[in-house]
Amino acid sequence: MNNDLILLGHGSGGRLSHQLLDELIVPTLSGDAAGGDDAALLDCTGGRLAYTTDSYVVDPVFFPGGNIGDLAVNGTVNDLAMMGARPLWMSVGLILEEGFSKKELGEILASMRQAADLAGIRIVTGDTKVVPRGKADRIFINTSGIGIIEHQFSIGGAKARAGDSIIVSGTIGDHGIAIMASREGLELDTDIKTDCAALNGLVQELLTACGSSVHVLRDPTRGGVATTLKEIALQSAIDLLLQESALPVKSSVKGVCAILGLDPLYVANEGKLLLFVAPEAGQQALAILKRHPLGHDAAIIGTVTGNGSGRIRLETVSGGTRNVEMLSGEQLPRIC
Repeated sequence: MNNDLILLGHGSGGRLSHQLLDELIVPTLSGDAAGGDDAALLDCTGGRLAYTTDSYVVDPVFFPGGNIGDLAVNGTVNDLAMMGARPLWMSVGLILEEGFSKKELGEILASMRQAADLAGIRIVTGDTKVVPRGKADRIFINTSGIGIIEHQFSIGGAKARAGDSIIVSGTIGDHGIAIMASREGLELDTDIKTDCAALNGLVQELLTACGSSVHVLRDPTRGGVATTLKEIALQSAIDLLLQESALPVKSSVKGVCAILGLDPLYVANEGKLLLFVAPEAGQQALAILKRHPLGHDAAIIGTVTGNGSGRIRLETVSGGTRNVEMLSGEQLPRIC
């Protein structure tokens, strides 16, 4: 393998992505260590802001339950919400391939506007470029978002503590399997669709009720729950213990994963969050999630066992244990 070439795995959000960031991109562009959170925190006159940017290259651009447009808006909103911010403004950059349908572009733009209105964020600026036929894949979207932090809580990937309860807000793997089924034209007897949704309202309810007991918020997109938990464990220098029996996975998603040889722990999500919360607030946080339309399948899936080296152990349904590592390659390319 030529180590000088960019591979699909460098965009997976897993080990290769982290190597590319840590060894080349971040040192060259900023010289600062990569923070690892979903947005940067900026101190300014009058308070704190969260600032994020992302690019969306999903294939196909239309999929069960959504399209690249609402995916881009909700993904931007969620990255801000995971920092405890209230999303305010966002930009939209469109890269269009010559020959792309105006009708389909109109549908994508309408879904973006609808998603933005529902999430309470304004699209305030943008840019459009067109490249020759064959030089892109229909449409790529780049976004940036700004949100305001209206509290004094300290939330981030490095804030997890020994004893914390680990909660996921709902069933995992829905988005990735919906994309894969659509991409491969799988004829399924079940209705699997994306979980794509804006989570800022749910986060606000958690913060209002649980306050400083909320230590980490993260949406497990590329690389899935396993990779995201590994990132947090390394950032916070802690060890985790997960319960396989507690993981909420739809039977239909389990079935497709079994057919395709995929592990739901590594499949992308676009409308779920992971929450590390102080143990005394675990049941309260779970109850808040379950009362919300986007959290009724929430579950406590593990605990922080103590300070450590970022090791994650999973107690399996068969009674054994296995280590959970970061995604090493690209399980499902172009998933978001």
